[in-house]
Amino acid sequence: MIGIDVGGANLKVVDEEGVHIHYCPLWRESNLAEILAEYKGADAAVVMSGELADGFFNKAEGIAYIVGAVQRTFPNARFYGTDGRFHSSACPELAAANWLASVDYLRRSYPAGMMLDIGSTTADIVPFARFDELRGLTDTLRLQRGYLVYTGMLRTPVATLASSAVINGKVTPFSTEYFACSGDAHYVLGNITEAEYTAATPDGKEVSREACLRRLARTVCADLEEIGEDGAVAVAQAFWDAQRTLVCSAVEKAAADAQTREILVGGIGSPVFAPLVGGTDLTAAVGIPADALPAFAVKELAEAGAE
Repeated sequence: MIGIDVGGANLKVVDEEGVHIHYCPLWRESNLAEILAEYKGADAAVVMSGELADGFFNKAEGIAYIVGAVQRTFPNARFYGTDGRFHSSACPELAAANWLASVDYLRRSYPAGMMLDIGSTTADIVPFARFDELRGLTDTLRLQRGYLVYTGMLRTPVATLASSAVINGKVTPFSTEYFACSGDAHYVLGNITEAEYTAATPDGKEVSREACLRRLARTVCADLEEIGEDGAVAVAQAFWDAQRTLVCSAVEKAAADAQTREILVGGIGSPVFAPLVGGTDLTAAVGIPADALPAFAVKELAEAGAE
């Protein structure tokens, strides 16, 4: 059995050999089926969130495309839905059910806990108590309840969270062009490694410290030579300050509402955020692959015989 999580930007597969992450943007001409063919021969349990990609007319079209691509290699694949059940064909319940699979798996060992799963694009912040009330929640409803915060470690445009940085002693407003992303900021600040920067860069160029600094400098309409490394790092730090405050505040509110301090942290951001929120890094402490939590969770649920 393998676990598959089909996101809009990344395809994550968990098998006996570990975690495999493929950059697979569904808003372009996707090679999803071709990548999945590399894992032929196993049974598959699947979750998705990529149906929202704007290459599709609507979610139904996205779900149908993903299910079809998966079934080309795994005709008997089981798809986990927001109703907390597995399905064998395309249906509305499959939209953005990856977070619920993670909760469904973790709640069995940590019934009074909650989850922060911060990946490349989003942060899922969900308490485990009253699981039945989580069934059927769409991403829109989760945004309204504070269970989904749309910011991540790689793909968030820098100017969406921070509006200025102090450079050479002066408050310098950001342009709102897509010049730099969270991956640039986190790489420069040492929060992620080059290997973890798996998303496309805003300018299509390489991942290196200098390239990231140049992209960050463009956020204030400058070349790197104009503001220097300190100026570009100030842009990264301003973004990180805003993102850290946003996510940690949302976690604190959810924890207070759920009356829990048992916070399990997954995603590429788990090593950074676990100590900030007083939580447990799932990979470091429990051995769960935090960077592919939904894929791992749906695999475990299917193997355990969940409906």
